[in-house]
Amino acid sequence: MKRHLVVPLFLLICFASSATAQVSTPQRVRTSDSIMQSLIIKKVAPVYPPLGRQARIQGMVILKVQISKTGDVESIQLVSGHPILAPSAIEAVKQWKYKPYLLNGEPVEVETNVTVNFTLPDKLPVAGVVGDMPGGIPEGEQGGLAPQPAVPGRVRVSSGVEQGLVITKVPPQYPPEAKDAHIQGVVLMNVIVDKEGNVANIQLISGHPLLAPAAIDAVKQWKYKPYLLNETPVEVDTQVHVNFTLAP
Repeated sequence: MKRHLVVPLFLLICFASSATAQVSTPQRVRTSDSIMQSLIIKKVAPVYPPLGRQARIQGMVILKVQISKTGDVESIQLVSGHPILAPSAIEAVKQWKYKPYLLNGEPVEVETNVTVNFTLPDKLPVAGVVGDMPGGIPEGEQGGLAPQPAVPGRVRVSSGVEQGLVITKVPPQYPPEAKDAHIQGVVLMNVIVDKEGNVANIQLISGHPLLAPAAIDAVKQWKYKPYLLNETPVEVDTQVHVNFTLAP
């Protein structure tokens, strides 16, 4: 009699274990933007809004994005960004395509943040704006300049370019009060980097009051390679965003 019960009991245990494993895989996970960046298959660049270009409006648009199991962008919510720039960023990101995000070998939906940076070059090469928009300085605006003026003391550099010069990147400490309250989000700062690559000044642009001090304290300790313009180190004015996310 006991031998007859062994096989059904074994099968029942296997079925229960399998069911438990399936339930443990969540339908949606929160993933950092850097991880999802590496999974992009198709990345459509935004069109700079003509009104934004004429008014010389620049800045970052931060979006909260939900990605399906197949890697398609399902929904987008605006987190922050200029109202003239935001629609163009949203329209571009809608067309992005990702590789499926796998958890325990199974594709799951993903929630992440996407940052789209809008920057414009200034009219003169010495203005020092380095951004994500192609083209540089139109030839017609360079003609007639004899020797170039002196190298400026400070230049505006996009966050993407300056990010590539980071030598030391200290991660922020998640504030216990924010963690207990399940507060997440992006802290955006305007940062001045001196000629030696040290963070000289930080100004808060946006971010939750419980998260901002930790982000500022961490970025103060960052170290960059000196930014060279015409082979001369110059100060840099840039933006830094620090993302605070909690594991689901």
